[in-house]
Amino acid sequence: MESEEGKGAKFTVYLPARRELLGKELPVQEELPPGHGKVLLMDDQEFILEITGEILIALGYQVETAEDGQKAIELYRRAKKRGKPFDVIIMDLTIPGGMGGKEALRKIKALDPEVTAIVSSGYSNDPVMSKPEDFGFMGVVSKPYTVRELQAEIHRVLHKGVS
Repeated sequence: MESEEGKGAKFTVYLPARRELLGKELPVQEELPPGHGKVLLMDDQEFILEITGEILIALGYQVETAEDGQKAIELYRRAKKRGKPFDVIIMDLTIPGGMGGKEALRKIKALDPEVTAIVSSGYSNDPVMSKPEDFGFMGVVSKPYTVRELQAEIHRVLHKGVS
């Protein structure tokens, strides 16, 4: 630390280097293009709806939210009827006391067999999370997820695996 009265202070912090990383280039993550389209976000936790909704908007998506499967079905039905369907649905797998993602997706698929859906859950040992396609989902984001993971998975399913 260096300090001069009336001029402020200067702090220098030295961090130890990891020997195995010395001289190696760190991988660069590919930038994904900004998002576009309509997303239906379903989760029973209000703070997830708020925060993830704001993140999705910042990424370029239009967002509507539902706190359970029944509301998600109704929002999907209305959007489809108006001719402005959702491009992707992100559905929480488990909704205590309400309809979760697996059952809601089954009902939405009856309305629209081509629906694009991503399952989201903190229960990584659930079979839906390991084999989402067996349950009609095209993708998965495990909670807690990063903005990058969410963005990449939406991009992947909307572009059918094409990067």
